Amino acid sequence: MRNERRRVLAGSLAGAAVLGVLGFAALRPDGSGGAPEQLERPVAASGATPEGAPTSGPPASGTPSPQPSGTPVWEGPTPPPVDMKLSKGSDRAPVTIVEFGDFDCPNCRRYARSIAPELERRYLDTGVVRVFWRDYPIRGRRSVEAAVAARAASRQGRFWQFHDALYSGTARLTEDGLRAAARQAGLDLARFDADRRDKAVREAVQQEGAFAADLGLPGTPAFLINGKLLFGAQPLEVFVRAIEQARRGS
Repeated sequence: MRNERRRVLAGSLAGAAVLGVLGFAALRPDGSGGAPEQLERPVAASGATPEGAPTSGPPASGTPSPQPSGTPVWEGPTPPPVDMKLSKGSDRAPVTIVEFGDFDCPNCRRYARSIAPELERRYLDTGVVRVFWRDYPIRGRRSVEAAVAARAASRQGRFWQFHDALYSGTARLTEDGLRAAARQAGLDLARFDADRRDKAVREAVQQEGAFAADLGLPGTPAFLINGKLLFGAQPLEVFVRAIEQARRGS
C-alpha cells in the first residue's frame, strides 16, 4: 500500500492532476491542541473523489469505519494530532493550506519571506484561508533542532513569531542562533530551554516528519490546498490560482 501511495504522488509530480488524493476532514480544537486530521484518498477506479473540502466526522484511527460502496476512505498512515497553536487564520475559512516545511530549507525561507506575506494579506486577513504547519525536517540535525525549538516556542503561544525570526534571513540554526531568535520572538528563555528538553516536544517533531515521509512527499516546501498537492516555492500567481480554484470547489 505504501508503494501505491508513492506511485500516486510521484505521478502527480510528473504532471498528472491530483484530484482529492489527500483530502482533509474537519480540524476541531480540543483541550490537548486539536483532533487528528482525517485524510482521504480515492479507492474507486472511477476517481469520483471529493476535492478535500472540510467535512465533519470522527478522527482517523488507522482502522477506517465501513463506508458505502464507492466512498473514498484514507488507507494511509494515521496522521499525528494537529497542534492548533501551529495554525493561523479563521476557523471558518473555506480553504485550508497545510504546509510541510523545514527551517533549514532555502526554498521554504523564500516562500516565507516573498510569497506568504502577500497570501496572508489577501486571504488570511480576509477569512478565506487557514494555514496549518507540519514539520518535515529532512536536512539533518539543524533542521530537527530548529523544529524542536519552534515547537517549544509554540508552548508560549509564539510559534509564528519564532517561525518568522528563523526565516528572517539573518538567523543561524545554531544553539546561539536559536536563542537569539527566541529573544527576537519575545520568549521567556528559561522556559524555552526547558521546553526544548521535553521529550514530548521532540517526539511530536519526529512523528510529523515520519508522517510526511510515509506520504511520499519528496521535499520541502510542500503544500496541500484543500487536499491538492502544490510542491515548491512556486510563483505567487500559482498559489493564487490554486486558492481560487479551491475556493470555488473546482
